[in-house]
Amino acid sequence: MSERWKRWERAIAQSLQGQRLPIIGRQSPDVVSASWACEVKVRREVPKWLLEAVAQAETGARLVGKRPLVVLIHNPGKGKRAKRLAILPLEVLEDWQRELGHDGKEVAS
Repeated sequence: MSERWKRWERAIAQSLQGQRLPIIGRQSPDVVSASWACEVKVRREVPKWLLEAVAQAETGARLVGKRPLVVLIHNPGKGKRAKRLAILPLEVLEDWQRELGHDGKEVAS
């Protein structure tokens, strides 16, 4: 089994100024930073419709000078609560964190 996923986890940890947590036999995030607890999923294929939605968001964002964001809503119906997911390119998140002045250190609340 390939362990390329470890390299991706390390790269994401570096990108978010966090650290990769090794597998220690319990439920824990793959990467933790000052603001984020991340699950990193590496897939050779991602649904085409999802990539198209991200591309559409990026195009629209360029037109209005904003950041792209896809909001995916899983609405199971039958009285069950909908789950709303935010999806954006990681580079957009990195730029946004830099603009906010986040340097990887916890900010006092």
